[in-house]
Amino acid sequence: MSIKITTLRLDEELATELKAVARAEGVPVSEAVRAAIYQYITACRADPGFQARFQKQLEEEREALERLASWGKGRPIRD
Repeated sequence: MSIKITTLRLDEELATELKAVARAEGVPVSEAVRAAIYQYITACRADPGFQARFQKQLEEEREALERLASWGKGRPIRD
């Protein structure tokens, strides 16, 4: 697995709490953040409302990409 380095901007209070929780759990802050992200993604996957919004977004992006792909095939830029 490759690692993606990401910058996270937190207000000072949240950053202090995160550091304290990570230290109490005996894990690096980055591991505590990864665990929270995994939990968030898991919750989204189980949420029917999220799934509906996600499917709508996928369809909109698919349509946009198909329009872009057609530009090189002699079709007008606007249909």
